Amino acid sequence: MRAVKSKTPSARLPAGIWALGMVSLLMDISSEMIHALLPLFMVGSMGMSVALVGLLEGLAEATALVLKVFSGVISDWFGRRKPLALLGYGLGAASKPLFTLATGPLWVVTARLLDRVGKGIRGAPRDALVADLAPPDRQGEAYGLRQSLDTVGAFLGPLLAVGLMLLWAGDIRAVFAVAIVPAVLGVAMLALAVREPVRNQQAPRRNPIARDQLKRLPRAYWWVVAVGAVFTLARFSEAFLVLRAADLGVGATWVPLVLVMMNVVYALGAYPAGKLADRSSHRGLLLWGLAALVAADGVLASAAHWGALLAGVALWGVHMALTQGLLAAMVAQAAPGDLRGTAFGLFNLASGVAMLLASVIAGLLWQHQGPAWTFGVGGVLGLLAIGVLAWQPDRAEVKTDA
Repeated sequence: MRAVKSKTPSARLPAGIWALGMVSLLMDISSEMIHALLPLFMVGSMGMSVALVGLLEGLAEATALVLKVFSGVISDWFGRRKPLALLGYGLGAASKPLFTLATGPLWVVTARLLDRVGKGIRGAPRDALVADLAPPDRQGEAYGLRQSLDTVGAFLGPLLAVGLMLLWAGDIRAVFAVAIVPAVLGVAMLALAVREPVRNQQAPRRNPIARDQLKRLPRAYWWVVAVGAVFTLARFSEAFLVLRAADLGVGATWVPLVLVMMNVVYALGAYPAGKLADRSSHRGLLLWGLAALVAADGVLASAAHWGALLAGVALWGVHMALTQGLLAAMVAQAAPGDLRGTAFGLFNLASGVAMLLASVIAGLLWQHQGPAWTFGVGGVLGLLAIGVLAWQPDRAEVKTDA
């Protein structure tokens, strides 16, 4: 079964989708300027072990994903998405000065968790808002566009970090200070340029996580949740890509180029993949995405020089482009409109648990067995995910005319 294409395609994506994409772009410039250097800062300047970095990354990402449950439920309960998105982006912006001021590991942990709390609060309401704004027959395209703009920010951030590190002779704290500016601009753009659709405020409020409401989420939705969790378990934090570059002898100034490479590929592929998802087999795109992840893990496990490292990182970006926007569109299409916030929250709860497990396992493997084992085990998990997806392929399709 294939995604059903509408007979009368909508004209263009609304301006609100573009504005949300620009907000994501600005916030990702800020975040990735920091994240591109943060693993080195934690290990080199703060004296943290790689295993502790893996634990922190897992906890940080899991915190964000788990909090999406609560923010998604609240957005469905009150019928408003934008206020929670503003709060989340505001907390993310407020965390940036703490990285600059950090004098010990506790500061870094606090800043990282505050940043991820903000991400958790804004994530599900923002994703639901994209579905509220997008025409039903172009949701894959809408999520692909937002993800593509988000990822443009994700490679501009490390690129700026490299330039500033060269300009300021490796002053990491100065780079962290500059990252505050785009974060503030992103919050301002969300406040001024995104207009939330008017919803029916007269309808009685219902608890979105009450049993009778959760029963309205169809089996197709729960299958997407399961697939998303398996995908996340096979893909640990991108912090390990940065550490792999350092392990191969790449200097601290040039390490951010690893994330630049990944995110250039991701950004170039996300929008076309989103448009393709509106017209073709979801299962096929998911399988191709997993195949790219398995190939990336294999290359990174055996990499011994710059060329192999960049090839593995590029394949990682291909995987992200093919799968991330598609999974978001599948959630939006499977869930009832008034439960989209809750649906995205539960989806990310499952993914959050998987991310915590994946990053902790990756950190321990790196610490005790080395990077080849970290990426090798990731590849094995990717192969298992391919088997799970191939087992019941029809459930990986969602009709868009429902």
